[in-house]
Amino acid sequence: MGPLASRDVFSWLLVASVLQVSSVRLAQASYLCTAYLNISYTHPDTNRTTWYQEEMGLYGQDSPKASVVGNVYLAYPNYGCDENTVYNRPNDSRGWIALIQRGSGCTFSEKINVAAMNGAAAAIIFNDVGAENRVIQMSHPGTSIVAVMIGNYRGVDLVQLLGKGVPVSIAIEVGKQHGPWMSHYSVFFVSISFFIVTAATVGYFIFYSARRLTGLRQQNRKQKKLKSEAKKAIGQLQVRTLRQGDQETGPDADTCAVCIELYKPGDVLSVLTCNHFFHRSCIEPWLLEHRTCPMCKCDILKSLGVELDVEEQPQISVHDFRSFSTSEDLQSETASHTHSETASSGYASMRGIEHLSPAEGTQNDVQEEQLDTSPQYDNLAFEGDVHSQSEVRT
Repeated sequence: MGPLASRDVFSWLLVASVLQVSSVRLAQASYLCTAYLNISYTHPDTNRTTWYQEEMGLYGQDSPKASVVGNVYLAYPNYGCDENTVYNRPNDSRGWIALIQRGSGCTFSEKINVAAMNGAAAAIIFNDVGAENRVIQMSHPGTSIVAVMIGNYRGVDLVQLLGKGVPVSIAIEVGKQHGPWMSHYSVFFVSISFFIVTAATVGYFIFYSARRLTGLRQQNRKQKKLKSEAKKAIGQLQVRTLRQGDQETGPDADTCAVCIELYKPGDVLSVLTCNHFFHRSCIEPWLLEHRTCPMCKCDILKSLGVELDVEEQPQISVHDFRSFSTSEDLQSETASHTHSETASSGYASMRGIEHLSPAEGTQNDVQEEQLDTSPQYDNLAFEGDVHSQSEVRT
């Protein structure tokens, strides 16, 4: 797998993990649990006990969902932010509940931790002035005791009772649980979905990388085989060394189409099957890569009949019976076949003209005069050489 694919997979896994943790955290944050407060107190003047129960509280986000019973004591100062906060309680009291007012610039965690340091088993935080009986779900990480929020009106009533010296006892009980917008089952299915999508993504990248690597290997093997066949074909090409006085070295001679330099005596030329010639040192690297003539794009492998060992899928051509070739198409097709046969025969005649007998040469000349279809050479120098040889021998 390449570095880019690995980086994409790592990024996707990181995003999936963050989304999963965020979904679980969000589900916990949206999980609401109310609290029942059983408030009882005895008025000292009338010696009458008052008791009432109401679902007025809301457990904090990080609070244990547990029941607590104990006497209530007010913090002094009421906000309970300072570590020197005083609670007017007996020294031997245990399991008591701290009553704290919201505000004064400190966090819920600081208020609750100060109450816990003083020995409180729970903390009731009533809302600030102007909030009426509205409550929120507190966020107080780093705490260990039960924390409940109540409205401002209820908190002020408790403060007035405690200010008069009335002992107040409160039993906090777990109330109704309001399901979050995403339940535990939803979180579970979302997590499973993320894992499935992540696994599918990783599998796709692995499959894609393996397929691409296999294709590159096959392409490399094909290129190596083609180069080896091109070397065989290059070995069959005609090679000629220019000498002083050759027409290719004259002032009007052509230049090499590869290096764009004039031919000089002593240069070694390679003659392709299409009768185009170039510097041997220039054309051989080109043929190893392209295997075609730079000027006419003639394929030397097909012209020399070199068999390819490269595995190629057979192409099946189906004749379309709806199309009919006209006489012009037939003539153009016949002309193209004649041109290709002429190019092949021209290269063969240059290599094998010395083996013709006088009778065969004379017969060929008669046929050429009758048909008037002599091959057209692109280089006049070689054309002159061939014609001069044929005239001497005939």
